[in-house]
Amino acid sequence: MQTYDINPSPKPFMSLPVDAVWLNVSPALQLFDRPLLRLLSQQYQVARWEYRQDLDEANSLTLAITLLHQYLQSCPEPVHLLGHGTGGLLALLYTRYHPERVRSLTLLSVGAHPAVDWQAHYYTLAKFLHCTRAMILGQMVQNLFGPQPFSKVKSLMHILEEDLLHSLSPHSLLKRCIIPPGGVDVPLMVCGGLEDVIIDPHHFQSWHHYFKPSDRLWLCPQGRYFFHQQHPELTASQVLDFWQPMQANSQDDALLMTLA
Repeated sequence: MQTYDINPSPKPFMSLPVDAVWLNVSPALQLFDRPLLRLLSQQYQVARWEYRQDLDEANSLTLAITLLHQYLQSCPEPVHLLGHGTGGLLALLYTRYHPERVRSLTLLSVGAHPAVDWQAHYYTLAKFLHCTRAMILGQMVQNLFGPQPFSKVKSLMHILEEDLLHSLSPHSLLKRCIIPPGGVDVPLMVCGGLEDVIIDPHHFQSWHHYFKPSDRLWLCPQGRYFFHQQHPELTASQVLDFWQPMQANSQDDALLMTLA
């Protein structure tokens, strides 16, 4: 698996043989992505595109889209684009702007109202509950991961707090971002957890209003918000099954061009 750390300062990129690009916009959460990416990279060239947000910078999805486009323009062919949570939101917005650079789009834990994520829930609780940050983060650990040993709860609380501080999130205590629902022109797969309390199955099912006939919805049994970390083998098999026909068609097209 190839890794590209993209910071908010444009740099030239070289053309690289990449099949798929995973978008990560939170250094704190990337450890949850590794099991799935390790499995996908056994069959495909998978790059991890990272956007790191500094504390003194304003959150800007527009800037992230611009930098992502600079990178994807360096790829010789359109890529399978995928991401979880806010990374998936960025992938969705990019695909709406630049479908010509995307072979397919895979969204994990992104509901039909795509801006809804764990941080949106956190800030809603923080606004209406007179509790400390630690108490709210403890509740979020329960919601996101289910019952955990006390020692692990403290570790997960720290990870979530780092995500609040350093991720590219469109939400804050002052406002919650709303992104219009809708689909994309490229093949789309939406994956979620059947036991996710952040985005419940009803919000995943609402994607059917925007699906093309070839688009897919898959809900992981017993999966929560980070289902891809809890069940990486099952998730990888679903994603690979979605990619395989498109990859086969691409290889057939390349062979025909060679013969011509």
